[in-house]
Amino acid sequence: MKTNVATLALAGLLAFTAAGCAVTREQSTVGQYVDDTTITTRVKTKFAEDSTVSAMAINVETLKGVVQLSGFAKSGAERTKAEELARGTPGVTSVRNDIVVRP
Repeated sequence: MKTNVATLALAGLLAFTAAGCAVTREQSTVGQYVDDTTITTRVKTKFAEDSTVSAMAINVETLKGVVQLSGFAKSGAERTKAEELARGTPGVTSVRNDIVVRP
């Protein structure tokens, strides 16, 4: 009897733990979450490699292929370049540019 209770408790704990690994932010699948993470990393890498864009001042988030840029740019040219780099990244379906130009 104790073995059955212990087994049942362990099964419940495992089910609860597995639910904690579920994808969040209304993602459709784990694969899509991985794809979005890859897109975000690629965009940030492009920012780091470009001398015009500050990778530290601009935030990148991706949800189902839609990239949202936020943060601060030193000029309109930096804001525009960040959007261009994001749009040219494989897997990006659209870009929402919420970067604020701060002189």
